[in-house]
Amino acid sequence: MPNQTTRVDFWFDPSCPWAWMTSRWVDEVSAHRDLDVTWHIMSLAILNENNDVDAAHRAFFPRALRYAQLVAAAKERHGQQVVKPLYDALGTRIHLGQRTDTDAVIAESLEEAGLPAELANEAPDAAGGHEFRFENELRASHSSGIDLVGQDVGTPILSVDGTAFFGPVISPAPTGEVALTLWDGIVAAASYDGFFELKRSRTRDPIFS
Repeated sequence: MPNQTTRVDFWFDPSCPWAWMTSRWVDEVSAHRDLDVTWHIMSLAILNENNDVDAAHRAFFPRALRYAQLVAAAKERHGQQVVKPLYDALGTRIHLGQRTDTDAVIAESLEEAGLPAELANEAPDAAGGHEFRFENELRASHSSGIDLVGQDVGTPILSVDGTAFFGPVISPAPTGEVALTLWDGIVAAASYDGFFELKRSRTRDPIFS
């Protein structure tokens, strides 16, 4: 019997290092398994807009929101196929490069993804007074993921053949057989309707190398 394609939907915020780690793992699994992955934007800024957050997150969210807005605008203007290349370009600079020069990161990422430079205008700096035109689309994409798993989680969100869950939160992203073993275990656990949570405290930061 031929292997059946597994449909995967992946919701990410470009600024989240943990989502980046998980996305690299899914890329690794995709190289060895028949996965049909669709990448969706979500926003930690939107998720926490009514929450009491600390000063560090208050400073972080405006920059994170611009990156999410950029991806949402790119998808609306140029189609679903540009989402992953733009995410890869942004994430390489944000996470591997540890860059915080938002305007330059946006400009370089658009160029790498083969997108027009003027798309940067669709992710305006709040101080610039320009309105984001794809607010409804960004919120709809965000909600389509969060509604599957609940408001008390974050990013990444995965749905595997219709079974959705938050995570996994991993560091570093595994490769080879370890990546496949983790995939099989996570999918098997999540497929049980009564399975809700498996967690331990993080003892390391994201390892990007």
